[in-house]
Amino acid sequence: MSTTDTGRRLPAEWEPVEAVLMSWPHPETDWADMLPEIERCYVDIVTAMVPYARVVVIGPDIEAIGSALAHIPSDRLTILPCLTNDTWIRDYGPITVHTSDCTMLPLDYRFNAWGLKFAANLDNMATSALAELGLFRSEPANNRDFVLEGGSIESDGMGTILTTTECLRSPNRNDTMSACAIGARLCRDFGAGRVLWLNHGALEGDDTDSHIDTLARLLPPGDVIAYTGCADPSDSHYYTLRAMADELRAMRTADGRPYHLLELPLPDAVYDPDDGHRLPATYANFLIVNDAVLLPVYGQPMKDRMAADILAAAMPDHTIVPVDCRALIRQHGSLHCATMQIPENTLSI
Repeated sequence: MSTTDTGRRLPAEWEPVEAVLMSWPHPETDWADMLPEIERCYVDIVTAMVPYARVVVIGPDIEAIGSALAHIPSDRLTILPCLTNDTWIRDYGPITVHTSDCTMLPLDYRFNAWGLKFAANLDNMATSALAELGLFRSEPANNRDFVLEGGSIESDGMGTILTTTECLRSPNRNDTMSACAIGARLCRDFGAGRVLWLNHGALEGDDTDSHIDTLARLLPPGDVIAYTGCADPSDSHYYTLRAMADELRAMRTADGRPYHLLELPLPDAVYDPDDGHRLPATYANFLIVNDAVLLPVYGQPMKDRMAADILAAAMPDHTIVPVDCRALIRQHGSLHCATMQIPENTLSI
């Protein structure tokens, strides 16, 4: 299938972005017992974002959001009322495609909290709720017959989708479908010509069943992959990440060339202060937004700097903006998970 068969194209993350969508933490989310700490983290992310893109923040209490973000210029911030279960907008926000008539079409997939692990009734309806508020120029396409989370796919903007079998074929998502059928669905919805599947790679503490955005990320111009590595044989991640690296080395671009691979360090183990379980800290969970890369960092100066330097070398025209995400990983996600880019010409307000 070629990218012209459906008239659609899923843009790469490094293409022009109109805004970034975020969902604010509130007392009814899992953040309730550390709300001040996580709100500071969200303020830091928004503050880092606004020089590069407008931010649209949703949540049930717009006055509280407005108070927390009072320092943000009004032309760089839109706050909309929306009921939510949690804050991981990457996985329940719209996935937006270019169409053959040169419009931008948000796709609204079913979100079931990573295979029915948590409540998701409000999050699953967030995109349609935002459409009712008039956020989008085009009415989102109802794709809720298929479970798909934005963090589970990567696009090079030229017809290649990168994903993991562990996520897309995990129980309670689309496990009745074969990998071939799921791949065909992705190609149809996104106008893609092929799907590259990773069968290895996982992080402890990850609720998503190996989202690709924790493991391997496509970089401009599309033939570069930055991936999470592990150099310590005593680390529990060593063998699965090494097997993933072997898979990446075997992959080829659409025109048959090996990918240029950049290994990102694995952060030193970070543990939950309450019960001691390991948290899924990863530098791969960065966000490319216009001329910047927002990079999650974890208070580890040497490795934080190493990750920043690797991405700076790979994207010399982008500014690398570190954001402390030690609070964010307490609920098993990081910066990319908490954001969803909205391509140019998608929004009406």
